[in-house]
Amino acid sequence: MAAVGAGSSTAAPGPGVVSAGALEPGTTSAAHRRLKYISLAVLVVQNASLILSIRYARTLPGDRFFATTAVVMAEVLKGLTCLLLLFAQKRGNLKHLVLFLHEAVLVQYVDTLKLAVPSLIYTLQNNLQYVAISNLPAATFQVTYQLKILTTALFSVLMLNRSLSRLQWASLLLLFTGVAIVQAQQAGGGSPRPLDQNPGVGLAAVVASCLSSGFAGVYFEKILKGSSGSVWLRNLQLGLFGTALGLVGLWWAEGTAVAHRGFFFGYTPAVWGVVLNQAFGGLLVAVVVKYADNILKGFATSLSIVLSTVASIRLFGFHVDPLFALGAGLVIGAVYLYSLPRGTAKAIASVSGPCMHQQPPGQPPPPQLSSHRGDLITEPFLPKLLTKVKGS
Repeated sequence: MAAVGAGSSTAAPGPGVVSAGALEPGTTSAAHRRLKYISLAVLVVQNASLILSIRYARTLPGDRFFATTAVVMAEVLKGLTCLLLLFAQKRGNLKHLVLFLHEAVLVQYVDTLKLAVPSLIYTLQNNLQYVAISNLPAATFQVTYQLKILTTALFSVLMLNRSLSRLQWASLLLLFTGVAIVQAQQAGGGSPRPLDQNPGVGLAAVVASCLSSGFAGVYFEKILKGSSGSVWLRNLQLGLFGTALGLVGLWWAEGTAVAHRGFFFGYTPAVWGVVLNQAFGGLLVAVVVKYADNILKGFATSLSIVLSTVASIRLFGFHVDPLFALGAGLVIGAVYLYSLPRGTAKAIASVSGPCMHQQPPGQPPPPQLSSHRGDLITEPFLPKLLTKVKGS
């Protein structure tokens, strides 16, 4: 698995990774199609499985694990995995790896410190997701969490001076409307819920998570524009900060309880599944997402909403009423419209009139959909990191 250079537009092929540039002309198209289908499947499964697995683990009867410990463990495993990948990239030469990390992490300490702020936000976001999913049905969370598209777009306009087409503004309005309808259905008691779950707390947590996701992604793009470093190095640096900050959060929020009951209190195979999904799922997406264009990512998000809803019906007895179906349908449509390429969006928008904001010459394109959560793996900027560090 080769690391992707931050300033490179293509990924170096590694063992088991197919490089389109190395294929025979007659096989390139077929190989790309297969990779796109594989990418679609991975993106859908990653989007839906993490939410469903957290919901399942948090609603099981018996002792409930500490969410803060799960966040820390995911960061530790992610950091160790990236360290091993960098070790493999250095062909197993420990001396070269140590010299590389000394230069990248300590000598270039300014670049390392730049990652402290997004790492803090992502650690907060990970903890907020546990709070939200513990208090909202998985399908409701999945739909509401698409507000991260809205927050990322708004922060991009405000912080990076990007422009959105008329169709994209309309899709954001449609997205907000759909989420509002779903939340109205939830507030109206569309589905029975356990007494220990508070939809108000869940909504507040998911909104805060979306705000942090949008801000962190755009801020990360802004501060790292023009810097170098592979995606594995950046994830290792984020993992170092994430582990340290996660431990601080653990001590502050649940330190006494963890000290009394133990770090791994309440851990079951389901909990370990959640931790492994958080740690490795995003890294897996980092490998395949470069084969997925924006339409495919939007389609994957839409499919993951459908999959989460169907699974919630079977696993958690979730009830789909017309109001939820309407809201979820609007969100799915909004996600698809927002993810359309700029040229297609202009063509569609021309039916009702010109774009509200024309793209100035030389200006970067507007923020595109990311269907992943926010640690460097996730969420708003990963697809661009795979081509170049945001801006990544």
